[in-house]
Amino acid sequence: MNTAELLVRCLENEGVKYIFGLPGEENLHVLEAIRHSSIQFITTRHEQGAAFMADVYGRLTGQAGVCLSTLGPGATNLMTGVADANLDGAPLVAITGQVGTDRMHKESHQYLDLVAMFAPVTKWNAQIVRPSIAPEVVRKAFKIAQTEKPGAVHIDVPENIAAMEVTGEPLSKGNLEKTFASFRSIEKAAELISQATNPLILVGNGTIRGNASQALTEFATKLNIPVANTFMAKGVIPYTHPLALWAVGLQLRDYINCGFDHTDLVIAIGYDLIEYSPKKWNPDGKIPIIHIGDTHAEVDSSYIPIAEVVGDISDSLDEILNRADRKDKPESYAMELRDDIRADYEKYANDDGFPIKPQKLVYDLRQVMRSEDIVICDVGAHKMWMARHYHSEEPNTCIISNGFAAMGIAIPGAIAAKLVAPEKKVVAVTGDGGFMMNCQELETALRIGTPFVTIIFNDGGYGLIEWKQENQLGQSAFVKFGNPDFVKFAESMGLKGYRVESTADFIPILKTALAQNVPAVIDCPVDYRENLLFTQKAGELSCAI
Repeated sequence: MNTAELLVRCLENEGVKYIFGLPGEENLHVLEAIRHSSIQFITTRHEQGAAFMADVYGRLTGQAGVCLSTLGPGATNLMTGVADANLDGAPLVAITGQVGTDRMHKESHQYLDLVAMFAPVTKWNAQIVRPSIAPEVVRKAFKIAQTEKPGAVHIDVPENIAAMEVTGEPLSKGNLEKTFASFRSIEKAAELISQATNPLILVGNGTIRGNASQALTEFATKLNIPVANTFMAKGVIPYTHPLALWAVGLQLRDYINCGFDHTDLVIAIGYDLIEYSPKKWNPDGKIPIIHIGDTHAEVDSSYIPIAEVVGDISDSLDEILNRADRKDKPESYAMELRDDIRADYEKYANDDGFPIKPQKLVYDLRQVMRSEDIVICDVGAHKMWMARHYHSEEPNTCIISNGFAAMGIAIPGAIAAKLVAPEKKVVAVTGDGGFMMNCQELETALRIGTPFVTIIFNDGGYGLIEWKQENQLGQSAFVKFGNPDFVKFAESMGLKGYRVESTADFIPILKTALAQNVPAVIDCPVDYRENLLFTQKAGELSCAI
């Protein structure tokens, strides 16, 4: 047995089902070992796509997604997806081929110090410098990647080490016991919640990672406290719940900001600062905060909790609920916002303007998708509208990259989502800019049999940057480009292609596309004049008490 074979046996021991990546000279031994294993290797068209697939796989399952590249340019191509997983809290293990240890000390073809290069974008990384350490390196990699807060790790495998003979076995995974918050912190939190007049719950992705959605919903319901979620925590409480105030996180003022203006206590649950900067909702640092999570709060001048409850989130919420008493407390001011939020959402239901307003496009998408179906959202102007208007009934049914916010994630992410949940409908929502960054992975989707629908918000430019330029500078520059005929593009790859030519077309086309057994692409012109109109509206928003 060589080191590569032992490495792959260790991956099997970790429960790895898929490895996403590209073949290369320096990972030949690893690829051969995978060929004789139970793991399915999915050959992608670009290493960035492979990393995004592993990223979304990890976020949806809680088990580390695995991606593989060769050295040099293959490894550098992985970087964006690896960084995205790390900042979004998705467990991922990246494996790179490397030159032999006999030529690392000198200038050598395609050699880069990959351990140094990946260090800033991973929780931990290491090179396998001796065959016998492979089991320890793999076990540590998965343990670190999957431990709260999850993230990316990197294993570098020199080609001569991979070929060396070795004896060894995978290490036992062991059992990680839950940690529980101290009774003192729980009692303090319960006392503060009992005393508050206008409390507001802010929920982050950590609540979904901790499988605490049910506990959160019960906590909010019994204490009658309204809930706002970050982009990455959609579905943590059903959007139809009477206490749900939907998503917070736009860089512009929105209705929910009024709730933060008048709250006297924010209960932040499973919240990471990277999801929505506290400087946006607590700029003066004056709002009292309770931090409830699996890890301690990050230090920020606008996020200094007066109580930290650190431990298993479900258990913490249950224990606080048993001690808090909000009987005879008035309804929180934030609940007055609910009608305005819903009315703003519903007013686009019958809009027939064309090109389609982004609010209408997202509204109609929500009407077609079932509660359990999955949407993967790319990054761009459409992301802001998806974040604001696409509401979720269940956790992990709307995946938005918001830590690193990397363009190009939607199509690779949809492939991973379809592998995780083949029985569900999957839609990749992207702009025309993001589509062209990883559209080559549609061939991967066709080849491996993962049919999903890609909706292109087509405006012929980088709409989000144009929005910001016009808002801040009064004019835009360098954001326009040309596009191929997306329908012909799809058809040339053996996919189904559709073009929306009226607002009434969209729902029938989407239903038809979702029924196909091959990937489908919908080209949809979008009216982004709504961007500046929303900016103007946000600037005029006032919060009456």
